[in-house]
Amino acid sequence: MKSNFFEINQTTTGKARAGTITTDHGTIQTPIFMPVGTVASVKTVHQRELKDDIKAQIILGNTYHLNLRPKMEIMQAAGGLHKFMNWDLPILTDSGGYQVFSLSKSRKLNEAGVKFKSHIDGSTHFISPEISMEIQRQIGADIFMAFDECTPYPCEYNLAKKSMEMTHRWLKRCIKWTEENPEMYGYQQKLFPIVQGSTYSDLRKKSAEFISEQNAAGNAIGGLSVGEPEDEMYRITDEVTDILPKDKPRYLMGVGTPWNILETIGLGIDMMDCVMPTRNARNAMLFTWQGVMNMKNKKWESDFSPLDEFGTSYVDSDYSKAYVRHLFVAKEYLGKQIASVHNLAFYLDLVRVARQHILAGDFYEWKESIVPTLKQRL
Repeated sequence: MKSNFFEINQTTTGKARAGTITTDHGTIQTPIFMPVGTVASVKTVHQRELKDDIKAQIILGNTYHLNLRPKMEIMQAAGGLHKFMNWDLPILTDSGGYQVFSLSKSRKLNEAGVKFKSHIDGSTHFISPEISMEIQRQIGADIFMAFDECTPYPCEYNLAKKSMEMTHRWLKRCIKWTEENPEMYGYQQKLFPIVQGSTYSDLRKKSAEFISEQNAAGNAIGGLSVGEPEDEMYRITDEVTDILPKDKPRYLMGVGTPWNILETIGLGIDMMDCVMPTRNARNAMLFTWQGVMNMKNKKWESDFSPLDEFGTSYVDSDYSKAYVRHLFVAKEYLGKQIASVHNLAFYLDLVRVARQHILAGDFYEWKESIVPTLKQRL
């Protein structure tokens, strides 16, 4: 299956598939994990490390945060986010809907949009579907998200239904604004709508059908990885990917652990993002092909073996477990940097190897064999 934006290179007997997304800033081989660069920075990681060592193909920025600082006047003067942060590969922006969800104690939400207080200085701001689209135009991401409301877990049925229906109405406004306002920086931006509906199968089905009807370049699944059990996340993902168009990329927002990533690839997901690899790295937790390590544990004190003997990141051979443990115990910032680069490189390696197994035709057998190893605590 092929379009100018998305081509499926290989499918499996299940739902897993390998594809290629083509943007004006380069191609992306799927399945792909996208490092989160919320405020034009992937925490503790240089852009050159993202490209050369981690081998990131696309990163994220966030509408809510970037609009608060550096503000859009600076963004436009720089020529958009790519030039501002010196990143010439694809970028995706989140609409700010999830951040509004997280500010539930300091927001007022209605049909028009959301009034909220800045987490920085307490100043009052307003964001609507149209304003979110305008900000994302000014940021200039290759892929940008429709403005939605993300419901919490657990969520009462009627509230989830009401929220989903408003998300659908907001989507229509996002599409209208996008069609009436051309790109700013001379390259194409692709709008992705977001499926909502909490953990209710009938709502998710209705939302997935509505989103599919919009014929967008790609589609996202939101409102998961917000506290629900893993089995619920997998169940909803499986039900939604049964409905979303097979010839469009599918983006599962905010997911997740290495095993979450492999399981959802097996359910037909092409794109994922999460702050987990960098956040956990800053707290001394490393993900490896052998399992999960807490680098503050005394057991690593005199272990001079590489961080991950089966890894492909430059940090795996450059630094020992003993040295990285020493950095964390001594509270040296370099420890957080090495750990962040390592975790992101591992995540990108994970999806790269998953793609290889999809192309080889043995993805599901490989997944079943590797997931228990990835989960174990070392």
